[in-house]
Parts: sequence; C-alpha cells; structure tokens
Amino acid sequence: MEPTLLGRVSDERCVSLIGMAGAGKTTLAGLLARRLGWACLDTDRLIEAQCRAPLPDILARQGLDSFLALEEDVVAGLGVKRCVVATGGSVVYGARAMARLKSMGPVVYLSIDLPTFLARVGDPGERAFVMPGGLTLADVYAERQPLYAAAADLTVASCGTTPEACVETILQGIRS
Repeated sequence: MEPTLLGRVSDERCVSLIGMAGAGKTTLAGLLARRLGWACLDTDRLIEAQCRAPLPDILARQGLDSFLALEEDVVAGLGVKRCVVATGGSVVYGARAMARLKSMGPVVYLSIDLPTFLARVGDPGERAFVMPGGLTLADVYAERQPLYAAAADLTVASCGTTPEACVETILQGIRS
C-alpha cells in the first residue's frame, strides 16, 4: 500500500502552495521550508525579478491576458527540487503551470473563507490582484474555489489558526 502523498515528498520533490491572495502562501511557504530544511520560492517574486518591476506595474503594463501567460510560462518552466513553492493566486488559471506543479510534488490548497479573504486582500489594485473585467472580489473568489479544490492533493484551512498550526497540519497531511 503506497501512501497518497508521502511518496511524492522526497529529496527530489517540492511542495507547492496555492490559494487566494491573503491565504498565507508566502508566510507558510517560508515556515514550511524551514521545517523541511528546504529552499523557499515565491513565484510572484520570480516574475518581478524576471520583469524587473513590481507585479502591479507588470499587470498594468501588460494587461490581464499577457500577465496570465507570463505567470503560466514562469511556473511551467520551474526546475527546482527540495523547495516549497508559494504561487500567485491566479496560477490556477494556467493548465501548464498547474501540470508542472503537480509533477513536482504535492499541491496544497490553503483555503480561507470569503469574509477573511475580503478583509485580508483590501484594495486589489495594490496587490496586482488578477480580476477579470466586470467581476467583483466575491465573484473571483467563487470562480477560483472549485479550480483550487480540483488541483489540490491536500486542502488546509489557513484562517482561524496560527501559521505554525497550519504548517503542522500540512506536514501531517503530506506525511500520511
């Protein structure tokens, strides 16, 4: 009998965190990486480094479709091992990006409820939040929930608990 996720976490693998803006992906990636003794990579920072600009500027300059294509290309091209990967919330729109994350190891969906999301995200323009025209924050939240759930090997609620407790839950989930 092969454990569901344990076989996917090894010295050659990664753990990827997906979820809405404000779910704690960047914070938890750093904590989880320290616990595993691995590196930590934030794909938003990787995009910023590649474009030599902050995400809000990149999104404003390139537009939604070009930004999503850039994000998908960057994530689909990752070649890392022993790494916890924090992704941008919109990564779930890119099929090639999600396939790459799945091939690298377990994908953990950090779920938060709508009120927590709305409180944490604040002004979406300050975060380079990917929001198709005509949609509200609540609409984008509702649109993405089934996409995250379908992509995830493990779902962990990241609101109403401490970051440390959330990391423990992730570790238990990927080791069971």
